[in-house]
Amino acid sequence: MNRPLRIGTRGSPLALVQAHLVADALRAAHGWDSEAVELVPITTSGDVIQDRPLAEVGGKALWTKELDGSLVEGRTDLSVHSMKDVETIRPAALSIAAMLPRADVRDRLIGADSIAGLPQGARVGTSSPRRTAQLLAIRPDLAIVPLRGNVATRLAKIERGEADATLLASAGLDRLGLGGTGVAISVETLLPAPAQGAIGVEIRSDDGATRALVAAIDHAPTHDCVDAERALLKALGGDCRSAVAALAVGDGEMIRLRAAILLGDGSEQQGGEARFPVGVEAEPAALAKRLLAAASPALRASFAS
Repeated sequence: MNRPLRIGTRGSPLALVQAHLVADALRAAHGWDSEAVELVPITTSGDVIQDRPLAEVGGKALWTKELDGSLVEGRTDLSVHSMKDVETIRPAALSIAAMLPRADVRDRLIGADSIAGLPQGARVGTSSPRRTAQLLAIRPDLAIVPLRGNVATRLAKIERGEADATLLASAGLDRLGLGGTGVAISVETLLPAPAQGAIGVEIRSDDGATRALVAAIDHAPTHDCVDAERALLKALGGDCRSAVAALAVGDGEMIRLRAAILLGDGSEQQGGEARFPVGVEAEPAALAKRLLAAASPALRASFAS
């Protein structure tokens, strides 16, 4: 290539850190110098609209549509995404071609030493249906208040007293050098969002040259597990208002997938797990079917696609 490889990324501090991780991995894998890769920050609708939950204004597409446009139009060669923010069904013209090794999948509680240690009626700031439902399932007395913005913004809002506590992804805090912030919550207590902690690299489907370049940084165990979680999501249907948690863990040539679906107020939760060979998409779909079959009509309705 006679020009730098152009990486499209959101302009938030965390997104830029993640794009630099991809750029550094590519340079290391191919022996490139610093000039071989160029970051192209792109402002997304999700970065601009900060006063409403995503489900009210377009869902996860708010994080991807501008990056998609730049990639399809050839202004960038690849996009870097937090995989938990990527819609389950993507345009056929685009492909997730690589993922970096997954980071810590746990949520971290900011503002208290434990969920049990939150004061009675504490205000917990989050705009995540999953976190809301899981918290209320454990502590129905909690008051959930909307809280959006990048990591620094949300931490500042807690400092200002807009909420007593919040939950943030450990992976994001660690990548920003804030690994000592808050308390990590076990996945046995809070099962994470599907694809939490994973960074994905997306390319144009017909771009064989870029596909070959990014293949060198693909971490297959992460890719396999995240694919399983996203296959479950696809089979469940639903939207950004649906509360769903999932975590796949590799075990040799097998994958163990745990998942749960919840009513938004935490009053019902259906969970289950499956163990299956890598790459068998039918098994996550079968688990999704079992979860929906066990659910009440109200819970099933929240996943009607």
